[in-house]
Amino acid sequence: MGALVGLAAGGFSLRFIATGGTTIAAALVLVWTVGWLVGPILMGGGDETLRPENFALLPLSPTKLAFGLLGASIAGVPPVATAIAFLGLVVGATGVVPTVVAVIAVVLALAFTVLLSRVIISLIGAVLGSRRGKDLGVLLAALVGLSYLPLRYAADAVVPALTQASPGLTATLLWLPTGWGPAAVEAATAGNWPVVAGALLALAIVDGALLWIWGRLLTRRLTTPPTNIAPTRRAKAAGRSARTPVGAVIGKELRMWGRDARRRAILLTSVLIGLLIPAFTGSGFMLPFAGLWVVAFSVLQLSNLYGYDGTSIWHTIVTPGAARADIRGRQWAWALIVGPVVVLAAVILPGVTGRAWAYPWVLGLLPAMLGAAAGFIVLLSVYWPYPVPQGENPFALGNNRPGFAQVMVRFLSILILAVSAAPSLILLIVGAGWFAVPVGVLAGALAAWQLGRLAEQRLLDRGPELLAQLGS
Repeated sequence: MGALVGLAAGGFSLRFIATGGTTIAAALVLVWTVGWLVGPILMGGGDETLRPENFALLPLSPTKLAFGLLGASIAGVPPVATAIAFLGLVVGATGVVPTVVAVIAVVLALAFTVLLSRVIISLIGAVLGSRRGKDLGVLLAALVGLSYLPLRYAADAVVPALTQASPGLTATLLWLPTGWGPAAVEAATAGNWPVVAGALLALAIVDGALLWIWGRLLTRRLTTPPTNIAPTRRAKAAGRSARTPVGAVIGKELRMWGRDARRRAILLTSVLIGLLIPAFTGSGFMLPFAGLWVVAFSVLQLSNLYGYDGTSIWHTIVTPGAARADIRGRQWAWALIVGPVVVLAAVILPGVTGRAWAYPWVLGLLPAMLGAAAGFIVLLSVYWPYPVPQGENPFALGNNRPGFAQVMVRFLSILILAVSAAPSLILLIVGAGWFAVPVGVLAGALAAWQLGRLAEQRLLDRGPELLAQLGS
């Protein structure tokens, strides 16, 4: 699927870069470069098929290591799709010499795009080496998750200027490093060789500087130990004060949601995206239902609890009777974190937006969906988990990211949430109004209980297999 989408986008961009002129070419190269900056954060740190740690014992200088990893980075769907898009400069070139210049420009532009992406991701990883840095990373993840909103408005403002060939916009695009390649090809066509030499030389110098910076960041990554933060006295006291196994799991999970930068990043992005997307959809008509969006995004992004815990699940597997407490405690902890947010949104937003008619709908559907989500969170965590690497970068998923089938199952679970809300929805459609609220509460409680039982049985029956999967 990624190959089909990427190659289609690359072919589409190739056509416009080849035929749209220098301004369009510079704009599309910039778009692809921005995609390389935003995409790895959204997709979990980018491709690390070859990890720098694999070469730590070899006698390689930082620059050689970075250069080798750059060459390896060209293999894969995203670089190939990007190269196809940039080849529009070659297709659009006229004459032998401009074609040669275009080939050099494509190589340097592709190297710039990949290197800039690697440097930015490495810088983020370096910043996240401290506790404050991790908190900054959580905020960054949320902002990047919402980046399509400002980018959409920016595109609405820039596209008309592109079609009208605004001189100011053209100059800005060509002064950026992403515009130096198209500028060199245009100058070669016009016979302006000083501009050709200057643009290509400047791009080569920037590539060399990025390569040097990346090498130093790789050295820092290989020589800096991870930061370990010991539990506070209050946390230890809270752990000792738990009176039941379920209460102990709840306390442990609440502390994990507060300490683990990866969990905080995903939780914050789920809440912010769920709250803000309805505000920009349908002129705010969906805003009263923002709580339902938060629940749906939480199921999609937070349903890998055992994957984040890793092989520590063996404690639960070898302890008699621990499976039930672990499942129920995780359900309650998730409900205690997400529940107040969505309930507050459901109580405030319909009134603030002047849509009081939405109260029965929101308060009738929300309990059913919240209960079903509390069940699906743990059910998906035991049926389709995937291991997440330990490290400082909360964006990194390594090479064990969920496959296509696992992603589709998570999307399907969002649709199945509607099944638990069906009784309340039917009552609302027939005009029963507020009677849908207690029905929704009952349906949500039953869904949470039954799905939790299925997750508990799966953990009991397939615990060793789950441990092996998370340890791979």
